[in-house]
Amino acid sequence: MILPLVAAGGFFAMALWGMKRENPDVLPSTLIGQPAAAVQMVALGDLPFFTEADLADGRVKIVNFWASWCAPCRAEHPNLLRLKGEGLPVYGVNYKDDPEAALAFLSELGNPFERVGADDSGRMGIDWGLYGVPESFVIDGDGRVLLRFPGPITERALDAEIRPALAKAKTAP
Repeated sequence: MILPLVAAGGFFAMALWGMKRENPDVLPSTLIGQPAAAVQMVALGDLPFFTEADLADGRVKIVNFWASWCAPCRAEHPNLLRLKGEGLPVYGVNYKDDPEAALAFLSELGNPFERVGADDSGRMGIDWGLYGVPESFVIDGDGRVLLRFPGPITERALDAEIRPALAKAKTAP
């Protein structure tokens, strides 16, 4: 008789604790402040791909995981093109996709990527802690991860999270 009351009290305490968390939608990343994980990809068509050395070339950049079969990737694409137009290097990782479909996607919508490769096995996504696509990472000039952004980069996300992280990266010593 007392066991159901204890169980109910425990459930209530856990629910109360969960509601007090600042933002339950935030997915933690152990990469923040650390060097970016290994770059393991193959070429996507004849497009130039990137290496770990490219991530530490002194320039702030975004690494964006995407796929042609991903509707939110299509939705964020204009904002990636905008960032490219502003001079920000955007590197792409085509995730578990058909290469022909990926190249058709870029041909149709435009290619926002300075460098892009394919993670056909998903190994790079695992190493980077990917939860799904699209997912983007702001990388500083030394190749360290400053921000992990899950989901599509919307205008609101650009203003609230991406641009502040880029500004911080550009002013860091």
